[in-house]
Amino acid sequence: MHPAISVIIFTALSGLGFGMMVFLGLGMLDVSGWVAFIFVAIAYALAGGGLLSSLFHLGHPERFLKAFTQWRSSWLSREGVLSMAAMGVFGIYALLWIFMDNRIEWLGYIAAFLSVLTIFSTSMIYAQMKSVPRWHTPMTSVMYLMYGLAGGALLTSQVVLAGWLMLALAIVQITTWVLGDGAFAKTGSDTGTATGLGFLGKVRLLEKPHTGTNYLMSEMIHVIGRKHIMKLRIIGLGLGSLIPAVLLLALPASHLIALVVILVHMVGLFVQRWLFFAEAEHVVGLYYGQR
Repeated sequence: MHPAISVIIFTALSGLGFGMMVFLGLGMLDVSGWVAFIFVAIAYALAGGGLLSSLFHLGHPERFLKAFTQWRSSWLSREGVLSMAAMGVFGIYALLWIFMDNRIEWLGYIAAFLSVLTIFSTSMIYAQMKSVPRWHTPMTSVMYLMYGLAGGALLTSQVVLAGWLMLALAIVQITTWVLGDGAFAKTGSDTGTATGLGFLGKVRLLEKPHTGTNYLMSEMIHVIGRKHIMKLRIIGLGLGSLIPAVLLLALPASHLIALVVILVHMVGLFVQRWLFFAEAEHVVGLYYGQR
């Protein structure tokens, strides 16, 4: 799949923002006043900024309100509805917390639950796609949730918890890659099944269906060299989870260490999210002799 920058920003930043709302809603950060306001503002900036960036991937951004009407059948629509609900409930909770020093626990729990559901719904936009076998697995949702929770714990100063979540994230990420690498082959799909001519024997393309590129080729097919994939995986795994885990668990907590870990994790997150899309083989590629 083509790794569109707007979608990478959307999935990465919104996950971090709603991850922060989970821990803030659970009352795991003992601050108040303007300090609380800063954390809430960061959570809203990440979640809101991520959602806004997704509009740039729409064919008609001016019609985005229609996306909210298909919640019965579309995970994209459900994500929109849940994100608004989560931000709305969390907003009420945050206003009472910041300006009245009144943390209503049950309201925070609802906000946290809705935030988890929002991250899950984002993952299901991709996990429900049978046409992309690498994504069509429960591990896609587990990975999205782990990135959201690990990043949320990190950005809300849950040092030890964030360290262990980063280690768990590394395991989830490796498992996702291992299972994903064999997912397409397990479907049994090839050029023969795609064209319906497999009963004649081995099918191969004589000529490409088009003399030039089209929307499907530019959007659904993206090929990168295997050696580049492995390099990027190592970078994404190291920066996104392993190095942050070591720094959080092995070194004494400090603002400098926290800043370094956040920056390192963010770089790794964006590398991983780019790979998430770039590695995804859409079955439509079989019509063009590619995966």
